[in-house]
Amino acid sequence: MSDQVNKFLGDSLGRTIVKLIVVSLIVGFVMSIFGWRPMELVYYVRHFILDLWYRGFAALGSIGDYLVLGATIVVPAFILLRLLNFRR
Repeated sequence: MSDQVNKFLGDSLGRTIVKLIVVSLIVGFVMSIFGWRPMELVYYVRHFILDLWYRGFAALGSIGDYLVLGATIVVPAFILLRLLNFRR
């Protein structure tokens, strides 16, 4: 059973928890610096979908804003995970 859990998580349970804690701290720090709150991100996605619905595909112009917003969270998390995996 433990081997299946390790295979699913990609590492041991303890190391996976530590990685998630570190990534959560970094994402929380970045979001705090920019003054973002999780519900604001949900609101932005909701707002984008409503704009798309009401104004049609003209709202796709704001997709670049959402791309940059998401990249500020995803890219540092990706780099951190790659750096943590580089040691192996």
